[in-house]
Amino acid sequence: MIPKTRNIIIFASIAVVLIILSVFFFKKSPEEDSLISSSNNSVLPNGDIKSQNSLITQDFLAILLNVKSINLEDSIFSDPAFLSLRDSSIELIPDGTEGRPNPFAPIGFDIISVPVINSPSPSPSPSPSPSPSPSPSPSPSPSPETN
Repeated sequence: MIPKTRNIIIFASIAVVLIILSVFFFKKSPEEDSLISSSNNSVLPNGDIKSQNSLITQDFLAILLNVKSINLEDSIFSDPAFLSLRDSSIELIPDGTEGRPNPFAPIGFDIISVPVINSPSPSPSPSPSPSPSPSPSPSPSPSPETN
């Protein structure tokens, strides 16, 4: 076979393979129905709102009745396998090298401020207002001495 023809066949086959791969891998998958749906009905007549509310109420009551009908078997709690279970929890005590109190705070702003709790102290009884200082009384004038 002529090398030029062979090269064309090789490049054409590579192109076909790439096209097939792109169709399978890059093709959008059809959207599946989502669990949440919304409607764009912004204006509804009053009758439609009432019928929708009654449908929602019926659906809710049906689900509620299904939940109420669930019965749990409590025989598992008397099973020997359940009774042989032991609590093996370990109490973790911090060793003091936890790091910064707030790792997201800017550097230099990791100072911990301890809130001051003011206990209610007995309020001092109101002191009586200072009475006006007595005006100086005139000194007794010397009485004339009698001899």
